[in-house]
Amino acid sequence: MPPDLFLHHHRRPVHADELDSIPWLALLNRPERHRAMDELRIGDVSPGDYVCRMGQPIAYWFGVISGLLKMSSDNADGQTMTFAGVPPGGWFGEGTALKREVYRYNIQALRSSVVVGLPLDTFHWLLDHSISFNRYVMNQLNERLAQFVAAREIDRMNNPEIRVARNLASLFNPVLYPGVGDVLRITQQELAYLVGLSRQRVNEALATLADRELIRIEYGGLRVLDLSGLRTCVF
Repeated sequence: MPPDLFLHHHRRPVHADELDSIPWLALLNRPERHRAMDELRIGDVSPGDYVCRMGQPIAYWFGVISGLLKMSSDNADGQTMTFAGVPPGGWFGEGTALKREVYRYNIQALRSSVVVGLPLDTFHWLLDHSISFNRYVMNQLNERLAQFVAAREIDRMNNPEIRVARNLASLFNPVLYPGVGDVLRITQQELAYLVGLSRQRVNEALATLADRELIRIEYGGLRVLDLSGLRTCVF
């Protein structure tokens, strides 16, 4: 089954609290919001499942209600490069949706997740009718560009503490991921997948960041204490 067809086979009604977690809905006027809500598709994704894959034509603009996804690509040698994690509140693929292109990356679930999709034609209808939606998408594109530039810089860094700090900072981006807040529910193994380090090395780096009072390790996740510090710390 093509990855994003899971929304055709496993979709269910969107609950009211799930609608509340979609940040751009509140920016629409009533007719726009009702059309968008009528067209939204939501489904449950199991760990390891692909939401979309490289070379697949786009059908939806996707968002994450709960869980954690990984955005990555594979090169000709079979090596995987991770661009970003996508936590709750994050929407992705707006650039691909704008150009109606095939995906140039894979999106895979790292844990059981709930994913919502807005059909491509509805996405373009909102662009044609809503100035507020246009501004939201432009802000997304601007933040995404900065995120990818930072990801390339992080990929060249050899210091594990800096790699972990910068990756955590990207996951706490309040524009791209407003659903995260101050606490990110993530395991050390999941973070290791995103950072490209061993779980043991990630654990050591987290302890160092906690000692510097940049984060606090809590049961089931991490609390950010100094987001600016995560973005700029040196070792």
